Amino acid sequence: MGSAEIDLSIPDPATDEQILRAHDQAYYQRFIGGELDAKEIRRVGLPWSPQIVQRARYSVGATIAACRAGLGEGVAVNLGGGTHHAFSDHGQGYCWLNDSAIASRTMQADGLAEKILIIDCDVHQGNGTAAILKDDPTIFTFSIHGKNNFPYRKEASDLDIELDDQTDDTAYLNALENGLNQAIPKSGADLVIYLAGADPFSEDRFGRLALTKEGLARRDALVFKHCRSASVPVAVTLAGGYAPRVQDTVDINFQTILAAMEFQQRLRASGPVCD
Repeated sequence: MGSAEIDLSIPDPATDEQILRAHDQAYYQRFIGGELDAKEIRRVGLPWSPQIVQRARYSVGATIAACRAGLGEGVAVNLGGGTHHAFSDHGQGYCWLNDSAIASRTMQADGLAEKILIIDCDVHQGNGTAAILKDDPTIFTFSIHGKNNFPYRKEASDLDIELDDQTDDTAYLNALENGLNQAIPKSGADLVIYLAGADPFSEDRFGRLALTKEGLARRDALVFKHCRSASVPVAVTLAGGYAPRVQDTVDINFQTILAAMEFQQRLRASGPVCD
């Protein structure tokens, strides 16, 4: 991603070896083989097809690619991803495979990062991510989300901040800054994976919070400011967004990309983000 233009690339799909670093082999084989039962498919809320398997593998591959590019360039964005409700042995909430967990462990296996921080600002708790990584001290999970929203049975992240319905810009940003002040030093991260959900937006169908577009832009800027202060590269995924007007979700996602570009420009002005 340059200062004057964005470089777009098509990633390789995630390999079986990469996916199985975070997922149960029996579940994964049934997923790719179309052997999931009706209850398992209902839990995800999407119909199964060979095309959905390929889409999931490419989405995970894009997060892996964003991590690699972020480590090299300071920041990179997957124009998808953020499938944080997928558990090791089942899918849930539109998520079949957990891209953050897979990408984190792939970076470690490839010797590119030792410690990783996942900052999850989707309005829904990253329950699958928390469950997969609960016993892994090398990957710190931080989720800031609606207390009364899906999933109704929460998992324990390394740091959870729960927000009341109709939380506004000011209260949200104060809570997020508090969380970042804890998570970044505690994690000692070499890499951040940032889930920049558009669904805390006030008009989102499933959000239940009251953030404005301006507030969400300030959220992105706050995350990048803290990462820049800590000299940590960032891989961004866009996660959820369900506004009745699709253009609203597009606007919020575009703001995130602009914030990422500004982050990179500031990094280049101040020197390399990592050795």
